Amino acid sequence: MIELRHLRTLMALRDTGSLVEAADRLFLTQSALSHQLKDLEDRLECRLFQRKTRPPRFTSAGRNLLNLADEIIPMVRAAERDIARLAGGEAGRLHICIECHSCFQWLIPCIDRYRSNWPEVELDLTGGFDFAPLPALVRGDLDLVITSDPVDLSGIQYVPLFRYEAMMALAKDHPLANRPFLVPADLVPETLITYPVDRNRLDVFTRFLDPVDLEPAAIRTAELTPMMVQLVASGRGIACLPNWALTEYLENQTIVANKLGESGLWCTLYAAIREDQRDSPFMEDFLSTALETCFSNLSDIRTALID
Repeated sequence: MIELRHLRTLMALRDTGSLVEAADRLFLTQSALSHQLKDLEDRLECRLFQRKTRPPRFTSAGRNLLNLADEIIPMVRAAERDIARLAGGEAGRLHICIECHSCFQWLIPCIDRYRSNWPEVELDLTGGFDFAPLPALVRGDLDLVITSDPVDLSGIQYVPLFRYEAMMALAKDHPLANRPFLVPADLVPETLITYPVDRNRLDVFTRFLDPVDLEPAAIRTAELTPMMVQLVASGRGIACLPNWALTEYLENQTIVANKLGESGLWCTLYAAIREDQRDSPFMEDFLSTALETCFSNLSDIRTALID
């Protein structure tokens, strides 16, 4: 018998392109995921995908099941949402603050989808450049903050959304462009372009430069990601940005990007919420919608395991 978990597993495998990432997405071990897929193939007495290709190449039977999954899973989600709304009420307030303008790339599609499902929820969105959003969340002025810099605050819970790599954007002819990776000392003679936020909220400082007590030659700020990229492309400085925010600029060869440190600088993006709202149906569905939207709109991100 084909179960919903089988359909979800096949979708995760298709969307991530690897058994390891699919297992992380579903919070399973790779062994458990492989066993589940083998069990399904044994039940159906046919292969569903080729295991030695990356990304996996699905057989005609596998593609048929994926078509079924694309039809059934959204229907199940809609039914679950309707039941939650009946059980918990439709009304609520969701005032969201983001600490990075590049989040708009996935957050706006998420809000558009969510708004159609929860029309009675009062939605508002603001940026967190001019004030401290986490204390505002504690006070109740906000209901959710998108942040990569969790702070231990009473009554606040951090729900991991995804992991991303912070990379250094460089002009195509920059001397650092051909390095295999950058070390903190490479940034000392440079002008570093950042968002206009406190440096203790920027990973390039807290996790790369500050631990070795080094500083760039100068710091310049810009509010918008496209503005930062244009400054970089014109040789006015370098900028540390999420890998997914750089995708379109790398594809059209406006700039190049290099990783920070031999293993790269990997960060986690969180949704900070108040603990007393965690089980609200409208909040649970927003978090689910956010996860779906992230992985359908962004490339080169990884599942963030829940602590």
